[in-house]
Amino acid sequence: MTGKLGLLILSLTSCLFIGCAVNPITGEEEFMLVPESQDIEIGRKYAPEIEKELGGKIENPGLQNYTDSVGQKIARISHRPDWEYHFVALKDDSLNAFALPGGYIFITKGMLEKLQTEAQLAAILSHETVHIVARDTANAMSNQIGLSLLLSAVTSGETSRGALTAAELARLIIGLRYSRKDEREADLGGLDYMVAAGYNPYGMVETMQMLENEQKVRMVEFLSSHPSPENRLAYLTQRIQTRNYNLTELRIGKDDYRRIVLDRLTN
Repeated sequence: MTGKLGLLILSLTSCLFIGCAVNPITGEEEFMLVPESQDIEIGRKYAPEIEKELGGKIENPGLQNYTDSVGQKIARISHRPDWEYHFVALKDDSLNAFALPGGYIFITKGMLEKLQTEAQLAAILSHETVHIVARDTANAMSNQIGLSLLLSAVTSGETSRGALTAAELARLIIGLRYSRKDEREADLGGLDYMVAAGYNPYGMVETMQMLENEQKVRMVEFLSSHPSPENRLAYLTQRIQTRNYNLTELRIGKDDYRRIVLDRLTN
């Protein structure tokens, strides 16, 4: 009993002097090292470095606008619609997508080429949006890279002598790993987001099936940083069946995705 009381006091003291925040996805109070006020600055600082590391933006305004428009539909119905979101398609051939704090979400050419519908694109962008809203990315960055290093680079514009360069930090950010708990929340929260935005939830199931199949024949970067529980497809399918969504009213968008994304990537 004394031990439990001590842990409780330690937790409350840590929240008081460092910070706790309510995760809007779960409604639970969580310990956070990064103050929310720094999320946007961290994202703004490292977004250009991420773009450079992954070959820059795909030079097709129509494709970029389409990707962003799907993302913005999701952002508007998220728990944090007041943030400014940026959804960007990058030239890299890896199968990947990831988020930076403050509303920066990236998806690679390699991932776009494997998706087949707008609903599947919405699934990936919804999953990453949940990571931002739940502040999983900020927490992972502080735990795996170090809060002082990140914030010193943001505030001073450069890292201290002997510390990592901005490019090296960008590579670490790309390789951030999420916990299985974070991934389950991003899957299920993303499922709710994409349906609220008007998309067929089976786009999420199809996307996870595609990634699992790809993992059998090659390394999938998305799954190396986003752990894939064995029951992922099971809990997604169960959520869809228990929610009784009216699937006839929810968008798939196969023809538009082929015309705007796939055809432009191959031409």
